[in-house]
Amino acid sequence: MTYEHYANRDAAGRLLATRLEHLKGRDVVVLGLPRGGVPVAARVARALDAPLDVCLVRKLGVPFQPELGMGAIGEEGVRVVNDRVVRMSGVRDDELARVESRERALLAERARRYRGERTPEPLKGRTVVVVDDGVATGSTARAACRIARARGAARVVLAVPVAPPGWTELLAAEADELICPDTPADFSAVGQFYVDFAQTEDDEVVAILKRAAHRTPADGPAPTDREVRIPAGPGEHLAGHLTVPRGARGVVLFAHGSGSSRASPRNRHVADGLHAHGLGTLLFDLLTEAEADDRANVFDTGLLAGRLTAATDWLRARPEARGLRFGYFGASTGAAAALWAAAEPENDCAAVVSRGGRPDLADERLPAVTAPTLLIVGGADLLVLDLNRRAQLRVGGECELVVIPGAGHLFEEPGALDAVTDAAAGWFVDRF
Repeated sequence: MTYEHYANRDAAGRLLATRLEHLKGRDVVVLGLPRGGVPVAARVARALDAPLDVCLVRKLGVPFQPELGMGAIGEEGVRVVNDRVVRMSGVRDDELARVESRERALLAERARRYRGERTPEPLKGRTVVVVDDGVATGSTARAACRIARARGAARVVLAVPVAPPGWTELLAAEADELICPDTPADFSAVGQFYVDFAQTEDDEVVAILKRAAHRTPADGPAPTDREVRIPAGPGEHLAGHLTVPRGARGVVLFAHGSGSSRASPRNRHVADGLHAHGLGTLLFDLLTEAEADDRANVFDTGLLAGRLTAATDWLRARPEARGLRFGYFGASTGAAAALWAAAEPENDCAAVVSRGGRPDLADERLPAVTAPTLLIVGGADLLVLDLNRRAQLRVGGECELVVIPGAGHLFEEPGALDAVTDAAAGWFVDRF
């Protein structure tokens, strides 16, 4: 039988977050169980505007059937053994001890890899939400809850997308609240309820935790929404508008297309949508008034990319954006400038989004672009669509192409620009 309850762990996290909305606004910490629980937990943490950390637990697998848990160990010396599984499997004490010794060593190595120089998120006196991608035997979840208790959690909530019937009886003594939207009667394994249940790699866990560590809390600096002047050489400045919502996840710099400016109604529409997702924006003119009079400058990708890089450096020094990650949103020829700038060796742009872009104008630079790149093109914009398909194969890093059905180059069709905004917001939020 085929089950399709969740498309993937990200989708499971989105649904699980809706069941935890009552915790928003409280002093909450979200702990994901590596590895598969971390992508689920990341979605929950973003929805609750809460810090994310890992709860380091290692399953003690039966020696001849490692997927069957006979217990679990965790930080703070926590140890849980399922006597029934040990007895039924015939595992001897010395075999259990060897498995535990091996897993203790792996636990210490995982802590170093996942956290690096970061210290664990303090739990004392706080509500801790322990998240995994599902519960089977419950040994790992039990150990995780005990770790949270040992580290001083005032309240422990265990939340998973799927679990077997009766799971609450197994774990009621370990958590103050148990949340699970799906407890199917025919449960046999967590993976049967996911379309994509591919193993989560260590590098993905590390990347998720790094992104979470860069988030600014909701009670951070006061919001900014004002006109600015960006240096563009001796005695020259570029006009711009900087918006940074309170608790912004990051800031997106806009590179407009030929014949446009910071006042582009389409870019402003997208910017407003990004603000609603907790993202800051910088819309600015790439050329001075005198430069804009020379039509050749509009297509000088190197010049425009240089201005975008200079604006990025200026933004980094602003107190409103200090410490925030940044990305580029380029439209038409501005997309080429964004990709060109992102290809610079010292550029640490977190993401690039192109709307109806001309990436071919930065063709020789595309292999050097390692920032995750999203190319959005209208389905009726056939020439540009072909150019973007070719560019997708040239970009050096992650690159996806989204086609908005029936949309033209300017995305003037009903709902087309909203579709662009939703795709762009999702791309940036996931990478900031």
